[in-house]
Amino acid sequence: MSAVRPVVLDADGIPLSGLLALPADPVPRAVVVALHGAGMRAGYFDSRVRPGFSLLELGASLGFAVLALDRPGYGASAELLPRGLDLAGQTAALLAALDGYARGHELGAGFFLVAHSNGGRLALSAAAAARGRSAPLGVDLCGVGRQFAVDPGQLPGTDFPGQWRRHWGALRFYPPEAFRACTDLVCPVPAEEARETPLWPRMYPAVAAGVRAPVRFTFAEQELWWRSDSAAVEELLTPLIGASTEVVIQPHAGHNTSLGWASRSYHLRVMAFLEECLLAREPGAGRLPAPTDREMKKVDRNLT
Repeated sequence: MSAVRPVVLDADGIPLSGLLALPADPVPRAVVVALHGAGMRAGYFDSRVRPGFSLLELGASLGFAVLALDRPGYGASAELLPRGLDLAGQTAALLAALDGYARGHELGAGFFLVAHSNGGRLALSAAAAARGRSAPLGVDLCGVGRQFAVDPGQLPGTDFPGQWRRHWGALRFYPPEAFRACTDLVCPVPAEEARETPLWPRMYPAVAAGVRAPVRFTFAEQELWWRSDSAAVEELLTPLIGASTEVVIQPHAGHNTSLGWASRSYHLRVMAFLEECLLAREPGAGRLPAPTDREMKKVDRNLT
Protein backbone atom coordinates (compact mmCIF):
# COMPACT_ATOMS: atom_id res chain seq x y z
CA MET A 1 0.00 0.00 0.00
CA SER A 2 1.26 3.48 -0.88
CA ALA A 3 2.09 5.88 1.94
CA VAL A 4 -0.04 8.95 2.52
CA ARG A 5 1.73 12.01 1.17
CA PRO A 6 1.03 15.75 1.13
CA VAL A 7 -0.13 17.37 -2.12
CA VAL A 8 -1.07 20.83 -3.34
CA LEU A 9 -3.56 21.22 -6.20
CA ASP A 10 -3.99 24.34 -8.32
CA ALA A 11 -7.57 25.64 -8.33
CA ASP A 12 -7.25 28.41 -10.93
CA GLY A 13 -4.53 30.11 -8.92
CA ILE A 14 -5.75 29.03 -5.48
CA PRO A 15 -3.47 26.43 -3.84
CA LEU A 16 -5.49 23.66 -2.20
CA SER A 17 -3.33 21.53 0.08
CA GLY A 18 -4.22 18.06 1.18
CA LEU A 19 -3.23 14.43 1.53
CA LEU A 20 -3.13 11.71 -1.11
CA ALA A 21 -2.98 7.92 -0.80
CA LEU A 22 -2.59 5.82 -3.93
CA PRO A 23 -3.23 2.08 -4.32
CA ALA A 24 -0.63 -0.40 -5.47
CA ASP A 25 -2.22 -0.61 -8.92
CA PRO A 26 -1.26 2.39 -11.10
CA VAL A 27 -4.89 2.72 -12.18
CA PRO A 28 -7.18 3.16 -9.14
CA ARG A 29 -10.67 1.74 -9.17
CA ALA A 30 -11.95 5.29 -8.47
CA VAL A 31 -10.83 8.45 -6.65
CA VAL A 32 -12.34 9.21 -3.25
CA VAL A 33 -12.33 12.95 -2.53
CA ALA A 34 -12.70 13.73 1.19
CA LEU A 35 -13.80 17.17 2.44
CA HIS A 36 -13.43 18.16 6.11
CA GLY A 37 -15.80 20.17 8.28
CA ALA A 38 -15.66 23.63 9.84
CA GLY A 39 -12.54 24.41 11.85
CA MET A 40 -10.70 21.24 10.82
CA ARG A 41 -8.14 20.17 8.18
CA ALA A 42 -7.75 17.33 5.67
CA GLY A 43 -5.99 15.22 8.31
CA TYR A 44 -9.40 14.62 9.89
CA PHE A 45 -9.66 11.65 7.52
CA ASP A 46 -6.19 10.31 8.34
CA SER A 47 -6.27 9.67 12.08
CA ARG A 48 -3.33 7.56 13.30
CA VAL A 49 -4.22 7.27 16.98
CA ARG A 50 -5.13 3.62 16.40
CA PRO A 51 -4.44 1.23 13.50
CA GLY A 52 -7.31 1.20 11.01
CA PHE A 53 -8.70 4.66 11.77
CA SER A 54 -7.47 6.30 8.53
CA LEU A 55 -9.87 6.52 5.59
CA LEU A 56 -6.91 7.19 3.30
CA GLU A 57 -5.12 3.98 4.24
CA LEU A 58 -8.31 1.93 4.06
CA GLY A 59 -9.31 3.27 0.65
CA ALA A 60 -5.85 2.69 -0.83
CA SER A 61 -5.79 -0.87 0.52
CA LEU A 62 -9.05 -1.54 -1.37
CA GLY A 63 -7.69 -0.26 -4.66
CA PHE A 64 -8.90 3.33 -4.57
CA ALA A 65 -7.01 6.61 -4.64
CA VAL A 66 -8.03 8.83 -1.71
CA LEU A 67 -7.57 12.59 -1.90
CA ALA A 68 -8.38 14.57 1.28
CA LEU A 69 -8.34 18.31 0.60
CA ASP A 70 -8.12 21.40 2.78
CA ARG A 71 -11.15 23.42 1.70
CA PRO A 72 -10.61 27.02 0.45
CA GLY A 73 -9.64 29.22 3.41
CA TYR A 74 -7.82 26.37 5.15
CA GLY A 75 -4.26 25.07 4.82
CA ALA A 76 -2.22 26.42 1.93
CA SER A 77 -5.01 28.75 0.76
CA ALA A 78 -5.55 30.44 4.14
CA GLU A 79 -3.06 33.25 3.52
CA LEU A 80 -4.47 34.01 0.07
CA LEU A 81 -8.07 33.73 1.30
CA PRO A 82 -8.04 35.07 4.89
CA ARG A 83 -11.85 35.31 4.89
CA GLY A 84 -12.32 32.05 2.99
CA LEU A 85 -14.94 31.76 0.26
CA ASP A 86 -18.70 31.46 0.17
CA LEU A 87 -20.23 28.18 -1.02
CA ALA A 88 -20.29 29.22 -4.68
CA GLY A 89 -16.61 30.19 -4.53
CA GLN A 90 -15.63 26.99 -2.75
CA THR A 91 -17.53 24.96 -5.35
CA ALA A 92 -15.77 26.63 -8.27
CA ALA A 93 -12.37 26.17 -6.61
CA LEU A 94 -12.97 22.50 -5.82
CA LEU A 95 -14.13 21.67 -9.33
CA ALA A 96 -11.14 23.52 -10.82
CA ALA A 97 -8.79 21.56 -8.54
CA LEU A 98 -10.39 18.23 -9.48
CA ASP A 99 -10.23 19.09 -13.16
CA GLY A 100 -6.51 19.76 -12.75
CA TYR A 101 -6.05 16.51 -10.83
CA ALA A 102 -7.82 14.60 -13.62
CA ARG A 103 -5.39 15.96 -16.21
CA GLY A 104 -2.41 14.47 -14.39
CA HIS A 105 -3.75 11.33 -12.71
CA GLU A 106 -5.67 8.18 -13.52
CA LEU A 107 -9.26 8.35 -12.24
CA GLY A 108 -10.51 4.81 -12.74
CA ALA A 109 -14.32 4.95 -12.71
CA GLY A 110 -14.29 8.60 -11.58
CA PHE A 111 -14.66 10.75 -8.46
CA PHE A 112 -16.61 9.84 -5.32
CA LEU A 113 -17.23 12.54 -2.70
CA VAL A 114 -17.02 11.95 1.06
CA ALA A 115 -17.60 14.84 3.42
CA HIS A 116 -17.96 15.68 7.07
CA SER A 117 -20.09 18.43 8.63
CA ASN A 118 -19.72 21.74 6.73
CA GLY A 119 -17.75 19.90 4.06
CA GLY A 120 -21.05 18.24 3.21
CA ARG A 121 -22.45 21.56 1.99
CA LEU A 122 -19.56 21.79 -0.46
CA ALA A 123 -19.90 18.15 -1.53
CA LEU A 124 -23.58 18.58 -2.39
CA SER A 125 -22.97 21.89 -4.15
CA ALA A 126 -20.12 20.37 -6.18
CA ALA A 127 -22.23 17.33 -7.05
CA ALA A 128 -24.99 19.62 -8.32
CA ALA A 129 -22.62 21.77 -10.40
CA ALA A 130 -20.20 19.13 -11.73
CA ARG A 131 -20.39 17.98 -15.32
CA GLY A 132 -18.49 15.43 -17.39
CA ARG A 133 -15.65 13.59 -15.72
CA SER A 134 -16.02 15.70 -12.55
CA ALA A 135 -19.58 14.46 -11.96
CA PRO A 136 -19.34 12.19 -8.90
CA LEU A 137 -20.23 8.52 -8.72
CA GLY A 138 -21.89 9.19 -5.37
CA VAL A 139 -21.86 11.42 -2.31
CA ASP A 140 -21.38 10.12 1.24
CA LEU A 141 -22.06 12.63 4.01
CA CYS A 142 -21.59 12.43 7.75
CA GLY A 143 -22.50 15.06 10.33
CA VAL A 144 -24.59 17.31 8.10
CA GLY A 145 -28.32 17.68 7.64
CA ARG A 146 -30.78 20.42 6.78
CA GLN A 147 -32.22 21.61 10.10
CA PHE A 148 -29.93 22.69 12.93
CA ALA A 149 -30.44 21.35 16.44
CA VAL A 150 -29.10 24.64 17.87
CA ASP A 151 -29.81 28.34 17.53
CA PRO A 152 -27.72 30.09 14.83
CA GLY A 153 -25.80 31.97 17.52
CA GLN A 154 -24.42 28.67 18.83
CA LEU A 155 -22.83 27.67 15.52
CA PRO A 156 -19.00 27.79 15.26
CA GLY A 157 -17.67 31.08 13.91
CA THR A 158 -14.50 33.12 13.55
CA ASP A 159 -14.41 34.03 17.25
CA PHE A 160 -16.46 31.17 18.69
CA PRO A 161 -15.34 27.55 18.24
CA GLY A 162 -18.72 26.16 19.19
CA GLN A 163 -19.60 23.96 22.14
CA TRP A 164 -17.04 21.24 22.79
CA ARG A 165 -19.58 18.55 23.66
CA ARG A 166 -21.52 19.10 20.45
CA HIS A 167 -18.38 18.47 18.41
CA TRP A 168 -17.47 15.29 20.24
CA GLY A 169 -20.35 13.78 22.18
CA ALA A 170 -19.56 11.29 24.96
CA LEU A 171 -15.88 10.79 25.80
CA ARG A 172 -16.29 7.02 25.59
CA PHE A 173 -16.62 7.31 21.79
CA TYR A 174 -12.93 8.26 21.42
CA PRO A 175 -9.48 7.00 22.43
CA PRO A 176 -7.87 9.42 24.91
CA GLU A 177 -5.16 10.28 22.36
CA ALA A 178 -7.76 11.54 19.88
CA PHE A 179 -8.13 14.86 21.68
CA ARG A 180 -4.39 15.52 21.79
CA ALA A 181 -3.83 14.35 18.22
CA CYS A 182 -6.43 16.71 16.77
CA THR A 183 -4.61 19.82 18.07
CA ASP A 184 -2.84 20.29 14.73
CA LEU A 185 -6.11 19.82 12.83
CA VAL A 186 -8.14 22.51 14.57
CA CYS A 187 -8.11 26.01 13.05
CA PRO A 188 -10.38 29.09 12.85
CA VAL A 189 -13.51 28.99 10.73
CA PRO A 190 -13.12 31.46 7.82
CA ALA A 191 -15.43 34.48 8.06
CA GLU A 192 -17.32 33.85 4.79
CA GLU A 193 -18.07 30.26 5.80
CA ALA A 194 -19.21 31.35 9.26
CA ARG A 195 -21.44 34.04 7.76
CA GLU A 196 -23.13 31.69 5.32
CA THR A 197 -23.54 28.58 7.48
CA PRO A 198 -26.75 29.77 9.25
CA LEU A 199 -28.33 30.30 5.81
CA TRP A 200 -27.97 26.62 4.86
CA PRO A 201 -31.55 25.52 5.68
CA ARG A 202 -32.83 28.04 3.11
CA MET A 203 -30.06 27.38 0.57
CA TYR A 204 -30.41 23.61 0.74
CA PRO A 205 -33.45 22.96 -1.51
CA ALA A 206 -31.92 24.70 -4.54
CA VAL A 207 -28.61 22.88 -4.07
CA ALA A 208 -30.23 19.49 -3.49
CA ALA A 209 -32.48 19.78 -6.54
CA GLY A 210 -29.44 19.75 -8.82
CA VAL A 211 -27.85 16.59 -7.38
CA ARG A 212 -28.11 13.52 -9.61
CA ALA A 213 -25.63 11.15 -7.93
CA PRO A 214 -26.70 8.74 -5.16
CA VAL A 215 -26.47 10.33 -1.70
CA ARG A 216 -26.01 8.64 1.68
CA PHE A 217 -26.37 10.55 4.96
CA THR A 218 -24.88 9.24 8.20
CA PHE A 219 -25.90 10.69 11.56
CA ALA A 220 -23.85 9.72 14.59
CA GLU A 221 -25.63 8.17 17.57
CA GLN A 222 -24.90 11.43 19.39
CA GLU A 223 -25.21 13.99 16.59
CA LEU A 224 -25.82 17.22 18.49
CA TRP A 225 -25.53 19.85 15.74
CA TRP A 226 -28.23 18.55 13.40
CA ARG A 227 -31.75 17.23 13.79
CA SER A 228 -32.25 13.67 12.59
CA ASP A 229 -35.84 13.02 13.71
CA SER A 230 -38.33 11.71 11.14
CA ALA A 231 -39.69 15.15 10.24
CA ALA A 232 -36.19 16.57 9.75
CA VAL A 233 -35.15 13.59 7.64
CA GLU A 234 -38.21 14.03 5.42
CA GLU A 235 -37.29 17.69 4.90
CA LEU A 236 -33.75 16.58 4.12
CA LEU A 237 -34.63 13.99 1.49
CA THR A 238 -37.61 15.58 -0.27
CA PRO A 239 -35.59 18.17 -2.27
CA LEU A 240 -33.23 15.47 -3.62
CA ILE A 241 -35.64 14.83 -6.47
CA GLY A 242 -33.04 13.47 -8.89
CA ALA A 243 -30.97 11.31 -6.53
CA SER A 244 -31.39 8.00 -4.79
CA THR A 245 -30.95 8.48 -1.05
CA GLU A 246 -30.18 6.59 2.13
CA VAL A 247 -30.05 7.70 5.78
CA VAL A 248 -28.33 5.65 8.47
CA ILE A 249 -27.35 6.04 12.12
CA GLN A 250 -23.76 5.24 13.11
CA PRO A 251 -23.78 3.59 16.56
CA HIS A 252 -21.16 4.36 19.21
CA ALA A 253 -20.21 7.69 17.62
CA GLY A 254 -20.32 11.43 18.15
CA HIS A 255 -20.15 14.22 15.57
CA ASN A 256 -16.40 13.73 14.91
CA THR A 257 -17.02 10.15 13.81
CA SER A 258 -13.79 9.69 11.82
CA LEU A 259 -11.70 10.44 14.91
CA GLY A 260 -13.38 7.90 17.19
CA TRP A 261 -13.67 4.18 17.84
CA ALA A 262 -16.42 3.95 15.20
CA SER A 263 -14.18 5.36 12.46
CA ARG A 264 -13.31 2.02 10.86
CA SER A 265 -16.92 0.85 10.97
CA TYR A 266 -18.07 4.10 9.38
CA HIS A 267 -15.30 4.15 6.76
CA LEU A 268 -16.05 0.55 5.76
CA ARG A 269 -19.66 1.57 5.22
CA VAL A 270 -18.46 4.47 3.08
CA MET A 271 -16.47 2.10 0.91
CA ALA A 272 -19.40 -0.32 0.72
CA PHE A 273 -21.59 2.54 -0.53
CA LEU A 274 -18.96 3.34 -3.16
CA GLU A 275 -19.02 -0.31 -4.26
CA GLU A 276 -22.81 -0.06 -4.63
CA CYS A 277 -22.49 3.15 -6.66
CA LEU A 278 -20.01 1.43 -8.98
CA LEU A 279 -22.30 -1.57 -9.36
CA ALA A 280 -25.35 0.60 -10.10
CA ARG A 281 -23.47 2.68 -12.64
CA GLU A 282 -22.23 -0.30 -14.62
CA PRO A 283 -21.75 -3.88 -13.45
CA GLY A 284 -18.02 -4.42 -13.48
CA ALA A 285 -17.11 -0.71 -13.24
CA GLY A 286 -14.04 -0.29 -11.07
CA ARG A 287 -13.85 -4.06 -11.22
CA LEU A 288 -11.39 -6.20 -9.36
CA PRO A 289 -9.04 -8.50 -11.31
CA ALA A 290 -10.72 -11.60 -12.76
CA PRO A 291 -10.14 -14.79 -10.76
CA THR A 292 -7.38 -17.08 -11.97
CA ASP A 293 -8.00 -20.63 -13.23
CA ARG A 294 -6.51 -21.93 -9.99
CA GLU A 295 -8.92 -19.85 -7.91
CA MET A 296 -11.89 -21.01 -9.98
CA LYS A 297 -10.89 -24.68 -9.57
CA LYS A 298 -10.75 -24.11 -5.81
CA VAL A 299 -14.27 -22.66 -5.91
CA ASP A 300 -15.48 -25.66 -7.93
CA ARG A 301 -14.06 -28.06 -5.36
CA ASN A 302 -15.78 -26.19 -2.54
CA LEU A 303 -19.12 -26.31 -4.33
CA THR A 304 -19.02 -30.06 -5.01
